[in-house]
Amino acid sequence: MATTSGASSFNLDLSELVEEAFERAGGEMRTGYDLRTARRSLNIMFAEWANRGINMWTIESGIIDMVQGQNTYALPNDTVDLIEHMIRTGGNTASLQADLTITRISVSTYATIPNKLTQARPIQVWIQRFNAQNSPVAATLSATINATDTTITLNNANGLPATGFVKIDSEIINYGNITGNTLNNCFRAQQDTTAASHTSGATVYWAQVPAVTVWPTPDGSQSYQFVYWRLRRTQDIGDGVNVADVPFRFIPCMAAGLAYYVAGKIPQGSERLTFLKAQYDEAWELAAYEDHEKAALRLVPRQTYIGRG
Repeated sequence: MATTSGASSFNLDLSELVEEAFERAGGEMRTGYDLRTARRSLNIMFAEWANRGINMWTIESGIIDMVQGQNTYALPNDTVDLIEHMIRTGGNTASLQADLTITRISVSTYATIPNKLTQARPIQVWIQRFNAQNSPVAATLSATINATDTTITLNNANGLPATGFVKIDSEIINYGNITGNTLNNCFRAQQDTTAASHTSGATVYWAQVPAVTVWPTPDGSQSYQFVYWRLRRTQDIGDGVNVADVPFRFIPCMAAGLAYYVAGKIPQGSERLTFLKAQYDEAWELAAYEDHEKAALRLVPRQTYIGRG
């Protein structure tokens, strides 16, 4: 009597995936360039998936320990967006821990806050979805700094925003404001980097890291943690040895999507574009429908009272 395999580990490495896509598109993978162009298309497609909505396998949790006087905190560079967030007091002590609501606001709302340095328990958060690039701003250190300095003087600060992050060597530093060419209220060793000494003349970059800015600014009355669940980017496809950072239920969608992308690049694929696009959209709908939380919807009313003067 025949028996089952006993295995549930089917996956496609990059070469197999590209071969499948070319066959669906009416072609055949023959050269190294075919593999290279397909790899590029896959990375573009993964970026497209991030725009289509929440991919459950890319949800990760994180905790940021907040510091008195610091209102902006870096997120991991591969962050797409945050889907949940709260302020935690009491740390990991079971009898003291409390997770408190913090409301997401827009940049327009944050801009209207009269005093952004007011200190108390944070109740609002503005999420800055930067692209994680380090941009040169024609700035260098005017003097050597040590690992504990909280003011940093540059030869030129004109290319930097009024508040934000800079990268010096391998260290990411948050600064609160600029006076002349001096960065003030600096918080060192951000984004899991290490505080270090930096020599005069070191190049300074504007670090456009994803970040959260809270209001009010944390005070020192108790410890605060910013607890969040984020959407991260799907990992790059790699060099062909590894498999994709995609769960098995999305393999049909990935193969269909790559076939559609490849068909637009090869002459014999043009006649199949409409069919492959429909197949891709159907595979995406099936996968996306399955890829959701199967839990009851919970709605909590929020009451607002407006007094009469």
